[in-house]
Amino acid sequence: MNGAAATNRPSTSRRQSSVSSKALRRRNTIAGWSFILPNFLGFGLLTLIPVIALFYIAFTKWSAFGSPEFTGLDNFVRLVNDPTFWTAFWNTLYYAVVHIPLTLALSLGLAMLLNQKLRGLAFFRSAAFFPYFTSIVAVAQVWNMLLAPENGPINQFLNFIGISDAPGWTSSAVWAMPAVIIVGTWREMGYYMLLFLAGLQAVPQELYEAARVDGANAWQRFTNVTLPCLRPTTFFVTVMLTIGSFKVLDLILVMTNGGPGTSTLVLSQYIYRMGFERNDFGYASAISLVLFLICLLVTVIQFVHNRRQEA
Repeated sequence: MNGAAATNRPSTSRRQSSVSSKALRRRNTIAGWSFILPNFLGFGLLTLIPVIALFYIAFTKWSAFGSPEFTGLDNFVRLVNDPTFWTAFWNTLYYAVVHIPLTLALSLGLAMLLNQKLRGLAFFRSAAFFPYFTSIVAVAQVWNMLLAPENGPINQFLNFIGISDAPGWTSSAVWAMPAVIIVGTWREMGYYMLLFLAGLQAVPQELYEAARVDGANAWQRFTNVTLPCLRPTTFFVTVMLTIGSFKVLDLILVMTNGGPGTSTLVLSQYIYRMGFERNDFGYASAISLVLFLICLLVTVIQFVHNRRQEA
C-alpha cells in the first residue's frame, strides 16, 4: 500500500509540475502579446493596410470620393509619358547619388575623430548629433537665411574672400539641389556618426596593435582593420541612407518647395502634389508604387553585394 502511494506521489508531482509549467508559458505568452499587439495593430491599420490598398489604387482612377474606377495600366502609361515625373525621378536620383556617399564619408570621418581621447568629447558628440533632432522647419529656415543670395552670411563671406560671383543657392535652378544636399548632409551626419561610433568602439584593439607590430601605417590600419570590422555597420547605414534619400520630402518642401521651377522636385513631393493637391490618388499611387520598387531594387542589390563581400 505504501509502495503504491510512493509510486503515485512522483507521477502526481510531475503532473502538477507540467500543469504549472503550461500555466507559466500561457501567462508569458499573454504578457508578450499584450506588449506587442498594440504595435502590430498600429502597424496593420496605419501601414500594412494602406500599402496593400496602394497596389490596387495604383490601377484605378480615384479622387478620394466615390468608388475607385479600375483603369488597368493607364496610370503607368501616363507616367511613362509624363515629363514632370521624369524630372522628379532624375532629381531624386541626383540627390541620392550625391547625398549617400557624402553623408557616409563625413559621418564616418566624424565618428573616427570623436572616437579619440579629446577634451570635451561629450560636448562635441552632442553638438554633432544636435541638428538631427532639431525641428526640420527651424533648420530649413535658418539655412535659407544663411544661404540668402544677397545678404546671407555665406555669400557675404565668399565675397569677402574674393568670390564676386557667389552662387544663388536656393534661388538658382543650378545651385538649389546642391544647397539642399549640403543641408541634408549636415543634418543627418550626426545620427549616422553615432552608429559608426558604436561600431568603432566594438573593434578589438588587439587588431590595431597587431597591425602596428606588422608595420602597418594609419591608412593601412584603416583599410585592413577598421573598414572590414565596420562592414555590418556600414551596410546598415547605407541601406538606411538609401531609403531616406529616395523618399526625401520634408527638407525640400520647406527649403525650396520643389523650385525654382522643378529643379528640386523629387518623387515624394510629386506624389504629394498629385494626391493631396490635385486629388489624383490613382496616379499618385502609381508613382508611389514605382518609388517603392526602386527602393526595393536598390536594397536587394545592396543585400546581395554585402553577402558576396562576406563570403
